[in-house]
Amino acid sequence: ARPLADPTRPLDERHPMPRFTHTETVAAAPSAIWAILADVRRTPEWLARCTQLDTVDDSPLVVGSRLKYHYREGNRTGVMDGAVEVYEPERRLTNRFTDKMMDVTVDFAMSAGAAAATTDLTHTIVITPKGLLGRLLSPLIAKQLPGQTMAAMKSLKVLAEQG
Repeated sequence: ARPLADPTRPLDERHPMPRFTHTETVAAAPSAIWAILADVRRTPEWLARCTQLDTVDDSPLVVGSRLKYHYREGNRTGVMDGAVEVYEPERRLTNRFTDKMMDVTVDFAMSAGAAAATTDLTHTIVITPKGLLGRLLSPLIAKQLPGQTMAAMKSLKVLAEQG
C-alpha cells in the first residue's frame, strides 16, 4: 500500500511543480532553429497540442511581446495569455503563459554542438499550478510532460534539419 501524503507538509511540497528539461543535438545552424521558434505561427507544426500561437498585435517578437496560445488537450480546448520574457536571437527564447489553472514557462536555449554544423537545443518547461485543482493535477501533468516535451523537440529537430 502507498503511504498517504504527510498532511503536516505544505501542499506545494506534497505536489511539487512539474518541470522537465530535454536537450537535442540538431544538425542545423542556430539560425535555422531560430527561424522556426521566432515565427510563432509555425508552432503548431512542431507542438501537437498547439492549435494556434499569435502575437497579440502581429508585430515581430521582442521582449514584452504579448502572445495568445490556443491549445487542444483531448476534447478540451483553451487559450493562455503569454509574453516573451527573453529574446536573444539564435541563443535563447523564453515565453511565459498563464491561465486560471497554471503558469507555464517555456525556455529554449541554443549552443554550439560538439560536432561541426550542429546545435545543442535545450528545452525547459516549468509549470506552476494554481489553486487546489491545479495542485492536485500536478502529478498527472508531471507524468505527461516528458513525453510531450520530447515529442515536440523531435518534431522541431526534423523541421530544422529539413531546412
